[in-house]
Amino acid sequence: MNPHPPLPTVPSVDLQRYLGTWYEIDRLPMRHEPEDATDISALYSLNDDGSVRVQNRCLHKGKQEEAIGQATPIDASNSRLQVSFLPEGLRWIPFTKGDYWVMQLDAGYSTALIGSPDRHYLWLLARQPEMDETTRQHYIAYARQQGFDVDKLIHTPHTGHRTA
Repeated sequence: MNPHPPLPTVPSVDLQRYLGTWYEIDRLPMRHEPEDATDISALYSLNDDGSVRVQNRCLHKGKQEEAIGQATPIDASNSRLQVSFLPEGLRWIPFTKGDYWVMQLDAGYSTALIGSPDRHYLWLLARQPEMDETTRQHYIAYARQQGFDVDKLIHTPHTGHRTA
């Protein structure tokens, strides 16, 4: 059972505007993403079936790593998606999808705050690999207000070695 109140999301997301490259600015730790990874990016593109192809890349110990997944909106708002990184033939198995909820998104679709309703996962994403500190702190403060443990955030280094 989730001890948190419902996680607010933006009223709607225009998937066409959301597609493209995003850079990870901050994240909460995840077991499948090395804490010392750098230059983390995500490229979102539309699949023929209307789902979103997720191509995550990072540099880890000098080598580029990649994970391909699929995100599927759970309602017409497109602000709550489920993402799976399992091989395509296994994506139907229950309990293998993660929640990817768009909590905040600026009008220009250049900054996004993504979280999971259980407050275990959080990402601050931007269209550029850097973000000014005032903007960054605004989004982090909002995440804290929503019950995320932002003291555990990992600030993602971008070294100029683009992965997108």
